[in-house]
Amino acid sequence: MNRVLDFYFDFSSPYAYFAAMDVDKLAERHSLALHWHPILLGAIFKKTGAQPLLSMPLKQDYAQHDLERTARLKKQPFIMPPQMPFMSLAACRAFYWLKQQDNKLAHSFAKNVFKAGYQMGLDVSNSAVVTDLVVALGFKEDKIQAGLKEQWVKDELRSAVDKAESLGVFGSPYFIYNNEPFWGYDRMPLLDDWITKEGW
Repeated sequence: MNRVLDFYFDFSSPYAYFAAMDVDKLAERHSLALHWHPILLGAIFKKTGAQPLLSMPLKQDYAQHDLERTARLKKQPFIMPPQMPFMSLAACRAFYWLKQQDNKLAHSFAKNVFKAGYQMGLDVSNSAVVTDLVVALGFKEDKIQAGLKEQWVKDELRSAVDKAESLGVFGSPYFIYNNEPFWGYDRMPLLDDWITKEGW
């Protein structure tokens, strides 16, 4: 049995923030290898015709209310970033650049991006903010800035988006365990049960 959990997300997804705070514990509980895959949902939305939840009339107000009550339930800090939705291009590129240096640091960086955006209210679409988060992990600023412009980094992100699309990923957060997909933060308990029982 494949003991791997793939976690697909866009940093601009508030529900992915909550998932990112919980997914490590879920993977540890089941002794799974956890693979993080930041993607750009905007590219996928062009194919599905979907729109960001927080830019849709009626749904926007509900989502704001639901996110705030989810934060209270989970006892997690929550601040809406200054601009929603936002472009997570710099953060995604930084993740894949870091992944080549140190996979564990890339995971730490991803969680730090979510915390910076949704706990501190920083503008994580800003490449300077993203660079500061990588610098905090022990890298030189000029090396990071050069790295984010390298073609292989751009290609890596493009490949990640294409791979996600080929697997049927259409939203964030999105989980795949043994070819079984689960979309949405509210599906994490169901995912947990599925892993425990190895399906039903």
